[in-house]
Amino acid sequence: MRNTIQLAQISVSVLLIIFILLQAKGTGLGSALGGSGEMYRSKRGVEKIVYKLTIVFTILFATLSLALAIIK
Repeated sequence: MRNTIQLAQISVSVLLIIFILLQAKGTGLGSALGGSGEMYRSKRGVEKIVYKLTIVFTILFATLSLALAIIK
C-alpha cells in the first residue's frame, strides 16, 4: 500500500511541476524583476484549464502526503 501511494505521489509531483511551468509568462518572478507590466486579465481557454488542474493536483499531492504520514 505504501509503495503504491509513493508511486502516485511521484507521478502527481511530476505532473504538478509540468502544470506550474506551463503557467502564463509574466505572472511569476519575471514580473517582479521588471518583466511585463500587463494589466489584470481573466484566464481563458487552455490557460484556465491548466490553472484549475494545478489546483487539483496541488490538493491531490497534499492529500497523498498526509496519507503517507498517517501510514508511517
